[in-house]
Amino acid sequence: MKASLQSSLPGSDGALPLKTALEMYRRMVRIRKFEETVYDIYSRGIMPGLAHLYTGMEAVAVGVCLNLLQSDNITSTHRGHGHLLAKGGDPKRMFAELLGKATGYNRGKGGSMHIVDMNLGILGANGIVGGGLGIATGAALSAKVKGENRISVAFFGDGALNEGIFYETANMASILQLPVVYVMENNGYGEYTSSDESTAGSGPARAEAMNIPAKTVDGNDVLLVHQAAQWAVSHAREGKGPAFLECKTYRWRGHHMGDQGDTYGYRSQAEIDAWTEKCPIRRLKEYLLSSEAVTSEELTRIDADEEQLIQAAVKFARQSPYPDIAEVYADVYA
Repeated sequence: MKASLQSSLPGSDGALPLKTALEMYRRMVRIRKFEETVYDIYSRGIMPGLAHLYTGMEAVAVGVCLNLLQSDNITSTHRGHGHLLAKGGDPKRMFAELLGKATGYNRGKGGSMHIVDMNLGILGANGIVGGGLGIATGAALSAKVKGENRISVAFFGDGALNEGIFYETANMASILQLPVVYVMENNGYGEYTSSDESTAGSGPARAEAMNIPAKTVDGNDVLLVHQAAQWAVSHAREGKGPAFLECKTYRWRGHHMGDQGDTYGYRSQAEIDAWTEKCPIRRLKEYLLSSEAVTSEELTRIDADEEQLIQAAVKFARQSPYPDIAEVYADVYA
């Protein structure tokens, strides 16, 4: 077995350690199994409320977060499960939160869109479109003022690019040279509207207009995302100011659980099928096997381990108690 994998990335002069490649695979599989299990338990009436699934977009979160330190901050979106798991979130506490249980990250009061883990630098998922942009930029300002070796990453969708907060925060970050990376997950749709119909120009061009260096990458290739994120993270950590990444990807499921892919006719099944063929997990698996660095049996074991992990998390969540009624008065500030 080879000790390392020579990256197939254009212009790469280094090697991708086998340990890193396998961790990429493991975390993407974990996210996929988590999200598809969320879909299953929701469909069976076990989970209250809605969720916005990250299925198909796993390479973005994993490729970026594997470049981060535990102390680094991330802010997430309404489609945030993948970011939290990629940063090291606990599936047990996440499922408990989804089921409204006291053992959840927010003691059952936050739900899918408001999970926070300060110990992991996760400043929260956010139901407000673009809401995490200001939080991440503020955290980056804090790190610079305190002289801490800590950067922030703001994940946001293509729809959030048209929110005013992006321009306010990116302008501030550029002027003050803040250690923040803006990661735009361009999955082609803002809810049910194609970005081609709602967005003039491109995200990278808008960032570059504010003197923020930017790159566009295939968001379904975790190796390419990892390399691009390595550049962006290093740029921010070395005190050179903010960086911007556009990752082109696609969500396999609908906007939320009530949207069954093509329910509302805003995209075709043929389009969904074409993107499914670009599965980021399968692409990495094929790369690993072709490199002869690992065997199919080793990857199958990872699949089985992650399936066991997720099923144990669901069991934990279902057996956990609901919060006491007095919990409604806790953590309320006026």
